[in-house]
Amino acid sequence: MTSLIAVDWGTSSLRAARIAADGTVLDQRSSARGILTVPAGGFPDVLQETCGDWLAEPSSLCLVSGMAGSRQGWREAPYCACPAGFAELARSLAWVEPQRIALVPGLSCESDGVPDVLRGEEVQVFGAIDLLQQRDGVYVLPGTHSKWVQVAQARVQSFATFMSGEVYALLRQHSILGRMMPAEDGPLAEDAFTQGVRYAQQSGGLLRSAFSARTLALFDRLPAPALASYLSGLVIGEELRQRSDAVDAVVLIGAPALTQRYALALRTLGCTSRTLGPEATWRGLWALARTLE
Repeated sequence: MTSLIAVDWGTSSLRAARIAADGTVLDQRSSARGILTVPAGGFPDVLQETCGDWLAEPSSLCLVSGMAGSRQGWREAPYCACPAGFAELARSLAWVEPQRIALVPGLSCESDGVPDVLRGEEVQVFGAIDLLQQRDGVYVLPGTHSKWVQVAQARVQSFATFMSGEVYALLRQHSILGRMMPAEDGPLAEDAFTQGVRYAQQSGGLLRSAFSARTLALFDRLPAPALASYLSGLVIGEELRQRSDAVDAVVLIGAPALTQRYALALRTLGCTSRTLGPEATWRGLWALARTLE
């Protein structure tokens, strides 16, 4: 492999990077051509439009992670069952062009007889493991559907999904709570946010605590501009309450706007964290490519 073409192809966007054999990111590109914008059979053309010049390089390898490997994407890459490490993931690649272009599978696990899945986040976790050389621990990926991933011996043992981002959006935009808040979120009100995090620990559950966003406003105990931050604290605090067995020290992976909130929530509860950003994806795909050599 002279170079790796690493592609993170999600629902609404596409990111690509050209990575040297030693792991150096040489160039990056992005577009709004997420899988929902690609017509049936159009994935090869979109990939060629995005990085055809990179693909023309002899001996280049292209690994594609994310929703391109879903049923709605280019081709389904069946989930790889946990526990799984680099070797299991490599064996489960779905090759579009043998030894040249492959789709990275997501991971699946069972909890209490119910399946759980992730697709794309597995690459970020493995990239974080390689970057930090931390073979054991809890990796948290905040988002619309937050993932809590348990890692031991550099292998994903299990994980759990929390619909925190989606629930926040529903409460913020489509419930009576949102009517008491300004139309647009302002800067994070840290005091209100941490108040929400703390109340979530004692309220018994989000169905009970959520209404406090209304009553605190009714009794003028929180100003309207701070209510969204308080609600965010309630939702994230509920997520942390349910993972109280795993919040001693975690690695956060994701965009700064979200990881900063989670880091603040964790500090509020006396927990420590480390943070990584988009570099985890490129490192994960590069580390996976090394497994194939």
